[in-house]
Order: sequence, then structure tokens, then C-alpha cells
Amino acid sequence: MRQLTEKEKQSVSLLTNYSVEFTLIEPTKTGLGKSIMDATIPVRAYLKEQRVHDYDLQYDGTENKIVIEDTFLITELGFIKSRTSLYRPRAKKKRGDPRIWFKKLPEYSEANDILAITYFNGNLYVINISSLEIAWLLSSPILNPLLELVQDIRSKNNSIANELLEKIQNIANQGALAAIKKGDTAIGHSLETALGIAQNSSKSPDYKGIELKSYRQKSSKSKESRKNLFAQVPNWKLSKFKSSREILDTFGYERDDAFKLYCTSSTKGRNSQGLILRLDSNVNQLVENSNQKEIGDFVVWLMSDLKSRLLEKHNETFWIGAKSTMVHGIEHFQYQKILHTRKPIPSAFEFLIEQGEITLDHLIKRNSKGRVSEKGPLFKVSNTALSMLFPEQVEYSLVS
Repeated sequence: MRQLTEKEKQSVSLLTNYSVEFTLIEPTKTGLGKSIMDATIPVRAYLKEQRVHDYDLQYDGTENKIVIEDTFLITELGFIKSRTSLYRPRAKKKRGDPRIWFKKLPEYSEANDILAITYFNGNLYVINISSLEIAWLLSSPILNPLLELVQDIRSKNNSIANELLEKIQNIANQGALAAIKKGDTAIGHSLETALGIAQNSSKSPDYKGIELKSYRQKSSKSKESRKNLFAQVPNWKLSKFKSSREILDTFGYERDDAFKLYCTSSTKGRNSQGLILRLDSNVNQLVENSNQKEIGDFVVWLMSDLKSRLLEKHNETFWIGAKSTMVHGIEHFQYQKILHTRKPIPSAFEFLIEQGEITLDHLIKRNSKGRVSEKGPLFKVSNTALSMLFPEQVEYSLVS
């Protein structure tokens, strides 16, 4: 795909800020003339993610073509009824290349226009971000087809957030909530239990696509601890060390009747174990390094994996702050505020690692029976850098 113009970049940003999920495609002059377009990797991934179509499962030939009748090309004045064809043509020596086509597209698009494809309520919509005045249409006081679609998408997306907000507000209105268990995870576990969310080891967001991250509030924002983003083990195939046990055996220490490694690594400098993070931009990797010359670089993460994990975990998140108090020896939580974020910026993730604003925590220990457990590695972001990673934020107060 060609480079986007500044106007097209603005249009993409506006649609994203309105919570519209989409993919982009660029019709060529040849494609418009022959009524054919390649279904590129991003297009195929989007259609699969939205459960519209999986090209990997499709056989070649027109008899296996999938047609989506409910397709609409959006103009300033209305919706042009179209039809989407998804297919693989027959090829002699290999599988046919994935194809996509929209009926009436030559009447709607010029060659090399950039088109946004979005799926909503069973319909496919095509938005020409090159020819349409996206900013004007979305800010217009007069309802138009694009504004109508975007408002419907935003309303549906907000309905789940509003439902969750109401539930947490009801919990907060009942007063301080007694902790279900002790320790750092008690605050999140207690809230999820009150919400009826079963504890599991799934990496998916907690509540209908919304991730919940609870934390104990401090007297000031500057004193608040880093916020947990996600856990992600290294790519062991690319790493010198092949397990958390090996990391523990090399850098661990005796503490509280256990052998453990609880430490924070960052790009800003070596920690007390002599560990430091380093971005290797040449191969797009995050590397952890030891100052022991015979060890050097010992674990590796692919930046693409970390960015994908960020997007998967934090497409939409409630960061829930609570005041912690002790009542008869039992910790209680009064949930007081929620920071609602959407759609992190993957490129900012890399920048914030480089700046030391995103760090990594090892939480590995071996108990008296020799069992090794690993709660991380946890990637955390500083409280002050949260807005750089999540530019779309809304704050709700749970106290009157």
C-alpha cells in the first residue's frame, strides 16, 4: 500500500478515536478494470478476526466463492448497495491467491484511493477516506451516513462499558469491600469476585472484552506505583536461557524461606542483580542482558509479540483505583475512580521501553519443596506515562 497523505492519516486517526475497527485496502487501475483486488494480509486478518471469512479454510474455484450481500459503499449523501465477493481463483501449481471484490466499486473509487473496510451488525461497509471529507462529516451538526454509522458503532461499544461502570458503581456504593485474600492481587481478585467473574488463567480481557486493572491509590499520583500491563514469557527458542528456572538458578537469592528473584529490569541502568534491558532495533527485539561476561544476553522478546500482546490485552481497559484500609486486621477496599482507556499506540510502547517508562518485573521463586513458580515476567508502565500509551482516556468518579 502507498504512503497515506496527511489528510488520510487524519481520517484514520478520527475513525480510530470513534472506536471504529477497520482495515485498509488500495484498489489499483488494473484491479478496477478487471474487477479484482488482492485480499492482502491485513484484510484477511481483519475478516478472520471479525469472523466474517477465513481464507485459509476456503477451497479454490468460483463454486467455493463466498458472497456477502449486505455490503454498502458510504457516500456523503447515502449508502450505495453493493455486494462483496471473497474467493480464491484456481491455479495450476499452487493455491489461488485470496481475492476480494465489491460490486459497483469502479463507480465509487478512483485507482489508488485508500478504502477503509469495517464490519458492523452483520454488514460490511466501505469508506473512501481519500475522497470523503471525514473530519467534516464526523463533526457535522446534520446527520449523514458516515456519522450515523460511527454513532451506532460507538453506542454499541459504549453499552458494555456503561454496563460495567454501573456494576462497579453499585459495588462502590455499598462501602468498603472486604478483601477475599491477602497480597498484591487481593484488590483485583476481590472486585472480580464481587462482579461474578470466575478466576482463570486466560489471557483474554476480563469482562466482555474489557480488561480490569485494580490498584491501591496513594496520597498523590506521583507516589502511585507502576501499572501492570501484561505478563509475557521470553521467546525461549531465540534465548540463551530456556526457562524461568534457569534465570532463577543464575540470578536468584535466598529470602523468606524461599529462593527467589524479585527484581525490576529497565533500559535506564543495571539493577542490583546486574541486569538491564536493551532494544535491538536491527532485529526488532527486546533483550535482557547480564553484566556477567560469560552470560551476556540471556533472554529475548520479539517486539512484534509484545505489541500484539498489548493490543490483545488492552483494546479497552478499566484502571480502577481504590483506597485501602484495615478493619479488624482485614484489608478493605473502597473503589473510588476509574480511568477508561481504549486502543493503545503500539509505537509508543517501544518508545516508552527505550525511555525506561515501561519496565519488566521478574517474579520467580522456588519453595521448600523445590517447585518453581513464575508470576511474570510482568511488563509495567509508569503512572506518568500512561497517557502517552493510551491517548483516548475518560475518568469516572465513584464517590460523590
